[in-house]
Amino acid sequence: MRILFMGTPEFAVASLKRLVEDGHEICGVFTQPDKPKNRGHKLVFSPVKEYALTQNLTVYQPLKMRDGEALGIVKALGPELIVVAAYGRILPEEILDAPEYGSINVHSSLLPKYRGAAPINWAILDGETETGVSIMYMAKELDAGDVILQRRTAIGPEENAQELTRRLAELGAEALSETVTALAGGTAVRTPQDGSRQSYASMLTKEMSPIDWTRSAHEISCQVRGLIPWPCASTDVISGDAIKLYAAAETGENTNALPGVIVAAGKQGIDIACGDGKVLRVKELQAQGGKRMTAAAYLLGHPIRC
Repeated sequence: MRILFMGTPEFAVASLKRLVEDGHEICGVFTQPDKPKNRGHKLVFSPVKEYALTQNLTVYQPLKMRDGEALGIVKALGPELIVVAAYGRILPEEILDAPEYGSINVHSSLLPKYRGAAPINWAILDGETETGVSIMYMAKELDAGDVILQRRTAIGPEENAQELTRRLAELGAEALSETVTALAGGTAVRTPQDGSRQSYASMLTKEMSPIDWTRSAHEISCQVRGLIPWPCASTDVISGDAIKLYAAAETGENTNALPGVIVAAGKQGIDIACGDGKVLRVKELQAQGGKRMTAAAYLLGHPIRC
C-alpha cells in the first residue's frame, strides 16, 4: 500500500520500521521540525527523521498544518493511507480525508481511556495494572475516532514509563501491521468509542514532581515510575535539596515513623516512611548537578544517619 507516515519521537520509529519491513511504499514522512539542543543550540533531527533518512525516505517538516502547504504536499504525494504515530500536530479534516483508506493513528492506550498527550505516563500514575495500544481512524475530535484493533498488555509492578513506552512501541507496530493488512483486504472493522468511558491524559508538568510523603507507598511508587524520564519525581527529605528519583520499590515493611522520615540507608537503598505506614525504598537517584546513580553509590559520598 502507498502510505504517508507522520510521527516524531522514538515511539513512532517502530511503526515506521514495520511498515518498511512489510514492503509498503512509503511515499513520504512528516515529522516535527529540527530542534536546537544543548548550549550550542545545534539542530537535532527527530528519531523518526533519523530512521527515515537511513531508508532514503523523503522527509517533510511543515511548520504549520493549516496554511495549505501541508495539504498541497499530501495531495501531490497521493497516498492511499495516512498513518500517524505520536506526530505531535493536530491534522485538519481535509488532510485526514484525503487518502482513499483515510487516516489511522497508533495510540498508546486502550481507548476511550487516556485520550490525549501522555497516556503511558498516566496509566502508571493512576496505578493501572493493564494498558495497551489502539489503532483507530482519526477524527476531528482528539483521539475519538472509531477503533479498528486493540492489543492489551500487563504493566509490570516496577515498570516505568520509559520501559513501558518501548514495549508499547513494538506492540503498536505489530497491531499496525495487522490493521494495514485488514484495510487492504477489506476486513477492517470499525468500533465506535463509548464516550461516557473516556478519560484524558494531560501533558506532564514540573509541578507534578515533588513527592508528598503523606501519600501511600504505592501511590508514590507510581509517581516515580510514571514521571520517568521527565519531569521525574523529586524529594528534599534526603539532603535538603531536591533530588530526582529514578527507581523506587515498595518493601512491604511497616513503620511507625512519620511520613518523609528516613528509616534505613544502606547497600539496598534509602528507605523512607510513607503516609500509610509502609516503607518505600529509593534505589536510583540524581542529586542537583550530579549524575544518575544508585542510592548505594550516593551514600558512599553522602552518608545518612537514620
